[in-house]
Amino acid sequence: MKYWSIYKSSLSMLIAAFALSACTPTVKIDPPDKPIVINLNVKIEHEIKIKVDKELDSLIENDELF
Repeated sequence: MKYWSIYKSSLSMLIAAFALSACTPTVKIDPPDKPIVINLNVKIEHEIKIKVDKELDSLIENDELF
């Protein structure tokens, strides 16, 4: 009779361990049936405008600035 409490607590811990291990979530990743199509209709336009003073322009042309 004195081992009954030890037996009862070990049995309850074993049952709890089995119950918790049965509740583990599973993640399943399936590839799609159809291929993934990405349409990129992008039009990129950029415009660079540089305005330089005549003096600065002449310095750059004569390599006096650098």
